[in-house]
Amino acid sequence: MKQPPGTVPSPNIWHHTATYELENRAADPDGRLWAAMQARADWGGRTVLDLGCGSGFHLPAFAATAAHVVGVEPHAGLARLAARRLRTRQVANAEVRQGTAQQVPLPDASVDVVHARWAYFFGRGCEPGLVELDRVVRRGGVALVIDNDGSRSTFGSWFRRGYPHLDPPEETERFWSLRGWTLDRVDMGWRFASRADLEAVVRIELSREVADQVLSEHQGLEVDYAVNLWSKSF
Repeated sequence: MKQPPGTVPSPNIWHHTATYELENRAADPDGRLWAAMQARADWGGRTVLDLGCGSGFHLPAFAATAAHVVGVEPHAGLARLAARRLRTRQVANAEVRQGTAQQVPLPDASVDVVHARWAYFFGRGCEPGLVELDRVVRRGGVALVIDNDGSRSTFGSWFRRGYPHLDPPEETERFWSLRGWTLDRVDMGWRFASRADLEAVVRIELSREVADQVLSEHQGLEVDYAVNLWSKSF
């Protein structure tokens, strides 16, 4: 299967799927982000859309309490991996469909909770995806968007060094706030099993030059990592 029109290529998981799995395992080791999400949205017994689900890392966790979970992913290979994850874990109440945030392959008013984590949503440019949320989320539903907080934390400083061309944090916050989204700042953190894992993940997230710089400055297996959790009720 080819990637759908309008697909925005991912610089990390598309090319380094196994390493990105290490990153997912290292993220939010104490469940702070997960708790913040649950405080904003109750998906128990409801329909969840994981938009940009990648290899399906989060699908089983949502499926544990949701009535039904749909993962949408543009990359054909990742969509197959996500579907295989569900089969291997015998998750019967979840499925994976190929599609994009700009054209979600679901009917109008068909989901209750949307989860989009580092998946196309970074402020300016994501307006077509936001229009689709208005279409697919039922009234009374909630959307959750997670992105990097470049204004603080160790990783935030790395992110600013690695992506100086992106809008400054205050402009991104203005974008979401003007559209009625609520911000929760979450100190999520990274915690790795080995230094080799940490270094491998940093190298898929940053250029070689920036990765060399930050790794030479940072010791240990943990990284202070702050994220923005944006939420909106419909």
